[in-house]
Amino acid sequence: MKTDFSYQPVKVDAARAQQLRAEIEAFHIEYCAVLDACDVKKWPEFFTEDGLYRITSRENANQNMLVGLVYAEGRGMMYDRAVAIAQTQMFAPRHTMHMVSNIRVIDESNEVIEAEANYLLIQTLIEGPSTIHLAGKYYDRFVRSENGLLLKERQVVYDTEILATDLVYPV
Repeated sequence: MKTDFSYQPVKVDAARAQQLRAEIEAFHIEYCAVLDACDVKKWPEFFTEDGLYRITSRENANQNMLVGLVYAEGRGMMYDRAVAIAQTQMFAPRHTMHMVSNIRVIDESNEVIEAEANYLLIQTLIEGPSTIHLAGKYYDRFVRSENGLLLKERQVVYDTEILATDLVYPV
């Protein structure tokens, strides 16, 4: 589990980093497409069976206090969360748009790819304006499967100081 969220120097040569960045970008395109289509039941499929997903504030991450706003350990917990979200939508209808940029491949060792990327989550309420819902950084550990990359770990660290009370969907 990642516990150091400070700047990490790249340990992969430039050519290999470029290849891995392309794979990770393709992963993010599909990940975001599923979430933006509100197909939350497919979200756990982006993780390994023992995957870890956590959302925590930058302040807590910097102090190594990894108490998560959202925490799911294992695909089973993620499926439970996804089903609960899909079947108990008790909030105003909305559209979301995830944007991921500045993918940095940090390391590749023991069949694990360590990467980070910036994310921005924009939300549009059906009867309201578009707003920035959440902004921050993904700290990821990917592994390969026969169908492509899977997340072994996704630490979502948000910079947003004032959170909306309706942060229920995965980021």
